[in-house]
Amino acid sequence: MVLSPSGGFPLTKIIATLGPASADVPTVVRLIEEGARVFRINFSHGHQEDFARFLALVREASQATGIEAAVLGDLAGPKIRVGQTPPEGIETQPGDSVAFTGRGRDAAVIVGAEPGLLAEFPTSHAQIVNDVAIGHRLLVDDGAVRMLVVDRQIAPSDGSPPRLICQVIVGGRITSGKGVNLPDSMLSISSMTPRDEDCARWAVENQLDFLALSFVRQAEDVRGLKRLLRSITGNAAQMPPVIAKIETPQALADLEGILGVTDAVMVARGDLGVEMDLAEVPALQKRILRQAHEFGRPVIVATQMLQSMIVDFNPTRAEVSDVANAIFDGADAVMLSGETAVGNHPIQAVHMMARIARTTEKEMAGDPAYKARAPMRLRESRYRTAALAHGVSAMVSDLSAKLVVNWAELGGGAKYLSQNRMDVPILGFSESRVAMRQMNLMFGVMAVAMERPADGEEFIAKADAVIQSRGWAKVGDPIVIVKGEPLGMPGVTNHIVIHYVGDVVRLRWRAKPGL
Repeated sequence: MVLSPSGGFPLTKIIATLGPASADVPTVVRLIEEGARVFRINFSHGHQEDFARFLALVREASQATGIEAAVLGDLAGPKIRVGQTPPEGIETQPGDSVAFTGRGRDAAVIVGAEPGLLAEFPTSHAQIVNDVAIGHRLLVDDGAVRMLVVDRQIAPSDGSPPRLICQVIVGGRITSGKGVNLPDSMLSISSMTPRDEDCARWAVENQLDFLALSFVRQAEDVRGLKRLLRSITGNAAQMPPVIAKIETPQALADLEGILGVTDAVMVARGDLGVEMDLAEVPALQKRILRQAHEFGRPVIVATQMLQSMIVDFNPTRAEVSDVANAIFDGADAVMLSGETAVGNHPIQAVHMMARIARTTEKEMAGDPAYKARAPMRLRESRYRTAALAHGVSAMVSDLSAKLVVNWAELGGGAKYLSQNRMDVPILGFSESRVAMRQMNLMFGVMAVAMERPADGEEFIAKADAVIQSRGWAKVGDPIVIVKGEPLGMPGVTNHIVIHYVGDVVRLRWRAKPGL
């Protein structure tokens, strides 16, 4: 296995969504071989029996390839949906007046509810009338139909339920179950439904590696999920890391608060592009990436990255540029959704994404314009491991080191090394399968299985042998080794060793306590 940026597997991580197109072990094996390191199970579709089958596929494919791939469970979050329309739907035109109520998704649309109203649409959100104000936007079917709220009737004179009166701005056909977005409104609705809570429990019980939270509006939503996970596990150390999906204007307003409590973020451009002006999405993506890096949080860029490959064998030039620009901007991971879940060419999609990543990383390597600073919040914290990781970055540059090597008991040291976004691979040696899988979301980190050595000297000797046997560096190449003494104690990273492959240790530098 050759490592990027010179070739082979990329430093940027690739996430592939599982679905009917990737529902067998041989396909998942090929996806791993092409570079996928995290597999997403979308809890919006299917049942726990389906999720269990997907999880078993990944675990079996991991065993077959010898690569510990991770599994990410993506909670659906609450969805406001239109009630029952006639089979042909309701066609709306600009200027039409329609009403929306909270009578429930199972209720039927009332056509011609009263003079001047085209129809009254029930929705699944009981408090919609209380939550939405005059002047707010109401969007249906991912924004295909757009309306403006012009009146709120809390107690209509005819005794009908409270309703919003909307004027259609952009018309279109509305059919049963279509989604409703309210980008201007702060909704009195939890970010987690009872189904989400059941899925979160299933994820913990089945040792999923990450859990993504949809419909995040504020930091408290993330805290709420973490409280639930803590109540399930009874131990914060056993909780899967939480990924906050940034897809609402409210989340952008509290972005710093969210970054302060989440473990990672996802730029969910699908809903973000519905709730915000489409023209703003590229700038918002850059802003989220920049601020997340300041907090040292991994960032996933998702949605429609190689969308045309759902049908076509090759992506468009614009899609290739989109993936490359996300990597240029500092994405830790890029995600495929329909391309691998329902597409005609799932293996080719991962292959293409890996090619784009390798080529982009090669262009970035050694270019000062893409040299990232250590995360500001970690520099301000003066935390020892963060300071060591920043020092390693400088050493790698000065020595033109080929690799960074780390003993990753739980993956904490690898995380800090990753945050410095060096343009050489970081080998995270570990005997913990959980740590190995969770390192798959860290930029530049490749997990390598190894039984815990007796001491630091044995670790260096064993790591040197693995590097040579796999051709990851040549005899005489400089590498930088980061470890703790005593080896294997979590949270203790206090040694940096400059080592030349195939040779004895030339120089050892020990960090002073408190750095």
